[in-house]
Amino acid sequence: MVERVRETGAPVTPFIEALARHGVDITAERVRGPMGTAKIDHLRALLALPDAASQWRARHGRDVMDIDIVRLYEQDFVPLQLASVDVESALIPGALDCIEQLRSRGIAVGTTTGYFAAAADACIAMARRQGFAPDVSVHSDQVPAGRPAPWMMFRVMETLGIYPPSAVVKVGDTPPDVEEALNAGAWAVGVAATGNSVGLRAAALDALPAGERATRVAQARRELLDAGAHHVIDSVRDLPPLLPIIEEQIGMPRRDCHRERG
Repeated sequence: MVERVRETGAPVTPFIEALARHGVDITAERVRGPMGTAKIDHLRALLALPDAASQWRARHGRDVMDIDIVRLYEQDFVPLQLASVDVESALIPGALDCIEQLRSRGIAVGTTTGYFAAAADACIAMARRQGFAPDVSVHSDQVPAGRPAPWMMFRVMETLGIYPPSAVVKVGDTPPDVEEALNAGAWAVGVAATGNSVGLRAAALDALPAGERATRVAQARRELLDAGAHHVIDSVRDLPPLLPIIEEQIGMPRRDCHRERG
């Protein structure tokens, strides 16, 4: 529930800057495509794009190899990501109120992230200073594979002692988040307006003309629903009213439970 800063900060800009150092020019929109996966897998996906691969060949005279990706990740991306996360992680408006409502219902809160250990720790530390402390936090370095594999969610569930998966609600703003939930057998709730696909902070989104704002949010909703989300909300502030509806739907075939909420 920590706001990802778009274009000018975490987690988009570190990818753009790291790749630019190696002759690959890529847009923020392209960078958002694999968002939600482990960061090194994200780099692999970006460098597999035909245009990126072509630019790499033009600069280096050969195809990119995995050793190049590992070196780029460790020497370029990681320092850029840490610098960005350290100064640009603000809680999404309404997040603290959402957490308070969940706590009042006795609901435990865990987080999963594609960030590597140091970035995840920095992000959680920033969140704690703003009043949000999850009961457990798991990052991709702690499990065999990050999203869309379910291992981070299973680690959260194991640590909290919560089962079955049908009693778990996963909230995320990317298709890999949704796939992680589905692969874990949990409920998948997508976040559209304040999420990765729209790619804007709340103030910037509110400043858009109404028609453009509606179009961008609708596109984000469709992306998450197409990934298999059972419900799509605009922001985490919309989560508490959704939970009683999910409770009513437990036991129903979840393929029949898709619903959008704004």
